[in-house]
Amino acid sequence: MRKLIIIFILFFAYNAKGQSLNDYYTIAAENNPELKAKYKEFEAAMQKIPQVSSLPDPNLSMGYFISPVETRLGPQNVRLSLSQMFPWFGTLKAQKNAATLLAESKYQAFLNAKNQLFSQVAAVYYPLYELHGLKEIEQENIRILESYKSIANTKFQNAKGSLVDVLRVDIMIKDAQTNLEILNKKEPALTSWFNSILNRKYDEKIVVSKKIETIELPIEYRKDSIATNPILQELELKKQASEATIEAARKQGLPKLGIGLDYVFVGNGMNNFPDSGKDVIMPMVTVSLPIFRKKYDAAVTEAKLMQENYSFQKEAYENKLNGTYYKLVFELQKERDLLKLYEGQVITLSKSLSLLFAYYSNANKDFEEVLRMQQELLKYQKLQLSSISTFHVKLAELDYLTAKQF
Repeated sequence: MRKLIIIFILFFAYNAKGQSLNDYYTIAAENNPELKAKYKEFEAAMQKIPQVSSLPDPNLSMGYFISPVETRLGPQNVRLSLSQMFPWFGTLKAQKNAATLLAESKYQAFLNAKNQLFSQVAAVYYPLYELHGLKEIEQENIRILESYKSIANTKFQNAKGSLVDVLRVDIMIKDAQTNLEILNKKEPALTSWFNSILNRKYDEKIVVSKKIETIELPIEYRKDSIATNPILQELELKKQASEATIEAARKQGLPKLGIGLDYVFVGNGMNNFPDSGKDVIMPMVTVSLPIFRKKYDAAVTEAKLMQENYSFQKEAYENKLNGTYYKLVFELQKERDLLKLYEGQVITLSKSLSLLFAYYSNANKDFEEVLRMQQELLKYQKLQLSSISTFHVKLAELDYLTAKQF
């Protein structure tokens, strides 16, 4: 099983998501118990095929005459009977087709579970990436504010600045330190969650990419691949299996044919006939009479109803996938637009802040504006990081929706 899963992973390319994420996909595919259970379910379904496509066991019976039956040729002592029943022509093939299609549907359920697992991995991996980035931003913010505080304190000691400036930046430093402490406490929760998906120890170290970029994607063409979603494929295969079950149920209602052979051991008779004591061989033919039709009619009706059921399920799920697709496309486009805004704002604010801080360093003015602009820059840096994380989480959802892993 493990080799089979690894083959799937090797064919799976997940662009622009950091090298280590593919490693976590592999670990999850190998370790996740739910995915293993789905594959075992598929393997168990495969074992159903030889069960329904094999002939029934032949019957062998033996009878011993306690009181031998006297015949003209001699007494009959022992009777051996061997018989084999055969279902109507095509019955075994129809049953095999139904079982094979159901097994294939189980395999699609396994693929869907794999895709869901990968989506879950991505849904935790990117928030971890965001958290690590937020920690770096807060650490850098504290370093900058400490430098501001040092300058403001020097100016105050030289009577060129105000104590209010020192106190104001000190308040902001404490806020940043509190935010950093909260992020540090949040990290073990996300790490344990991520490791639980990978079926590893809760405190095992997670390596996250340092830099993740968003790229322009030709999204619109991917809608056609919704048809390859494993759940839709699973429902289609179940629908086809129901069709094969209808045929099998109809053939079950036809006569079954049997052939057999009786062998009777005959003892030596009292008379001197030419064939005296010769054993008896008797070929037999058997035909079942399926006259009680209710059970066969009910089996056909059941299969037809299940076929309709799978058709409705497939239609409903396809509608759901299409609706979710357009929602995700909008959200991805929105995040791309926001990212462009945030990137531009960060560049502009960084330049403005450098100019403003230089002005404050040379003159004793606008320190409050320096702090305000620093917080504005901090806000957009955080928004930019959050938007990157959200973009890739939504992209992972779209990949699951459109079965991109295939």
